[in-house]
Amino acid sequence: MEKPPAGKTNISDPSSIPDFDREFIDPDDLRQFEKALTDQDADPLVALNDWRPVYQRVVRPGQRKSKKRPRRTKDETREGVLYTVLKWPFLFIVLGWIAFLGIGYALTRIYIFLYEQWVTWRGKRESLRRELYKHTNYSDWLKSAHALDEYLGNQRWKKVDEYAYYDHLTIRKLRGQLTAVRTQAKREIENGGPDSAVVIEELCNLLEACVKNNFAGVENPRLYSEAYSGTKDLVQDYIDEVHACIEVVSNSRQARNEDKYNHFKHLDTNFGRTALCLSGGATFAYYHFGIVRALLDNEVLPSIITGTSGGALVAALVGTRTDEELKQLLVPALAHRIKACSEDFPTWIRRWWRTGARFDTMDWARQCSWFCMGSTTFREAYERTGRILNVSCVPSDPHSPTILANYLTSPNCVIWSAVLASAAVPGILNPVVLMTKKRDGTLAPYSFGHKWKDGSLRTDIPIKALNLHFNVNFTIVSQVNPHINLFFFSSRGTVGRPVTHRKGRGWRGGFLGSAIEQYIKLDLNKWLKVLRHLELLPRPLGQDWSEIWLQKFSGTVTIWPKTVPSDFYHILSDPSPERLARMLRTGQQCTFPKIQFIKNRLKIELAVLDGLHRFLPSGGRSTSPKRDFPSDGGDGRDTTGAKEGRLDRNLPDRKSAYRRGNSSLFSDMSDGDGVSSAESSSVDDNDTAPLQPRGTGMRRGSVSSIFEEMRRQSAVFFDDPDLYGDGS
Repeated sequence: MEKPPAGKTNISDPSSIPDFDREFIDPDDLRQFEKALTDQDADPLVALNDWRPVYQRVVRPGQRKSKKRPRRTKDETREGVLYTVLKWPFLFIVLGWIAFLGIGYALTRIYIFLYEQWVTWRGKRESLRRELYKHTNYSDWLKSAHALDEYLGNQRWKKVDEYAYYDHLTIRKLRGQLTAVRTQAKREIENGGPDSAVVIEELCNLLEACVKNNFAGVENPRLYSEAYSGTKDLVQDYIDEVHACIEVVSNSRQARNEDKYNHFKHLDTNFGRTALCLSGGATFAYYHFGIVRALLDNEVLPSIITGTSGGALVAALVGTRTDEELKQLLVPALAHRIKACSEDFPTWIRRWWRTGARFDTMDWARQCSWFCMGSTTFREAYERTGRILNVSCVPSDPHSPTILANYLTSPNCVIWSAVLASAAVPGILNPVVLMTKKRDGTLAPYSFGHKWKDGSLRTDIPIKALNLHFNVNFTIVSQVNPHINLFFFSSRGTVGRPVTHRKGRGWRGGFLGSAIEQYIKLDLNKWLKVLRHLELLPRPLGQDWSEIWLQKFSGTVTIWPKTVPSDFYHILSDPSPERLARMLRTGQQCTFPKIQFIKNRLKIELAVLDGLHRFLPSGGRSTSPKRDFPSDGGDGRDTTGAKEGRLDRNLPDRKSAYRRGNSSLFSDMSDGDGVSSAESSSVDDNDTAPLQPRGTGMRRGSVSSIFEEMRRQSAVFFDDPDLYGDGS
């Protein structure tokens, strides 16, 4: 394919997309998938589609149909005379009240909008705010944010240590202790003093006490919700000091490597991991591309990524590509590869009438495979990029639990089949069969051929599963679900978006407006729970739809892209390059206010992972180059000790850190040959060498059982002294 001349690249030109014309998937894989979908022997109790559920009563040959009414109904929880008599009247009364509350909520939001426009955003502050939306890169946005903070007086707020949402006394005292001990340790190391080992041990003890998730409230989102740029100076100085102390411990020669490894293992367990969660939302999910691009450009894209429904497609693209490839893909020209809705309306009607689904499963599988690099499995994607891809899937039957597919729970599952399952909304796409890659490279049905559907129906944001598998306790949620987006409202401001009324000390729309909004929203939530618990709602397509309103849709940091009315009109349409360009720009701009919070979190997390990787007991250490983390803390200020430490942001090293220290539950699973079991389990079933990332220097290992690794993880619930080999 002919490439455009250097310096003349058009971001809307399809030729600028890597592998634009390449079809990654093998036609035999599609045939195996089609066979699995039509194989009724694998799962005979699954209906052909959502509109034809299996309700037929089985009659034995020669047996006459009984006219006697069965003693038990199909749904035993919905019995009783009063339930039968009062169900529909009560349902209509509750729905009517919900509609009334909905109208009241809409009027309240309109009042708050007009209040902010007429009272809050006027004059110079309005012109400064408009400057924020003109920038497409973070550095320019940050300059405008500083100017707005200076005008609003937020810079003075940063200089005052006291604040009600964190323990400023503890942080100020601890920062002084860390600085003093770190200075003493450097002096002892440089002079070769006899007490250098004692000082390093004291520094390790201080870090053990303070490197914890949200220690003394320093990760409270409120600390980043009072200014457009950054947080309090004391908090920023403390984070920079902790990072500098970690680097001193890591680079010191006064402690044994084994002791350092155990130290960083404890820090990793206490501090936890960060994950990026991409919600569903049909074509609203294309806003995720801009959010990922903003995180990628600022080197704060987490290695743990989960996606649901439409977000699963974006997560699959991110999880199977390297950073360099993503920078070439996340451009408006990517719209030329998104052709899932290219068919005309009569074709959709005929298919819906025949199969009960608007879209063709095989066509979606073929197009989805390009985003997943063909029939790549979760384990192969992890080996290639170092990113931990997770996809939420819901079983077609209402009784089985949901799964979070990843390289631990389903390593050989094919990614594109999981993405299809996670996007199979009833009536839009029929439930599909997950596929697994066998030893010879062919595909076969996964989990007895059972069918799966849209993950957003139950677990749009799988926070509990991420915490269980990967010790995730800090989540960055990109929420674009249209039925949730309308109700997002932060009365006291959010990260990087403070309340301007009364210089950040007031409430959006005034206290009365925020109080009415909060009351109506809580009352709506209450009545939705009443409908669910009393089982008043009908179940169209055999699906309980109540969970799409009552889940937890937010995280530690929640990003809500600002949608436009036309997005609802194009909710099931392919984006044009111009429309995708607007979504990319909007996604980036709504992410910029969150960058500093995420950067401070990852600054410590990645330093811990780097130490965990460097001092692995096997002694293996990558020689890949390292890059400096921004020394100004990201907000334009000089920081204490930030230039003394270096964080490993090279992709292969980051992969090795996650592989060897994915969580303290399996960070020390090394075999006698010095190869960790996490590495050994990454070898393909056909005993061929795994995909080799650049610069990792990984060796080929023996095949290790996934069940053994899962057993080691489950040991966290028991008192197992041999979990890390300490008892052997």
